[in-house]
Amino acid sequence: MTREEMLAYCLAKPGAWLDRPWEGDEVVKVGSRIFAFLGSPEGEARLGVKCGASREVADEWLHRFPADARPSPYIGRSGWNTLRLAGGIPDDELIEAVDGSYDAVVAKLPKRERPTG
Repeated sequence: MTREEMLAYCLAKPGAWLDRPWEGDEVVKVGSRIFAFLGSPEGEARLGVKCGASREVADEWLHRFPADARPSPYIGRSGWNTLRLAGGIPDDELIEAVDGSYDAVVAKLPKRERPTG
């Protein structure tokens, strides 16, 4: 899956929007919260998503895809992983990871920020 395809998939989620909170980095948010980190368009094609409620749950990705998954810097302890898009993780599993991250973030949003649709 290419970075452009992943970005399009993320932006198709209800209420999703593109933000550039740091110079050169792109993220996709729902409400006020990030559910997908895509990094720089010029960098390695990767995706940062919430892969579990805890580090222990998210570690399943590291065991299954040791060459293509790693804990996300700074927020990895909260269940976030960085997944390579052009690696050995099948596209359908990347899609599932985005869906899970989106659902986890939406569930924590205040009701006034949740998408209606």
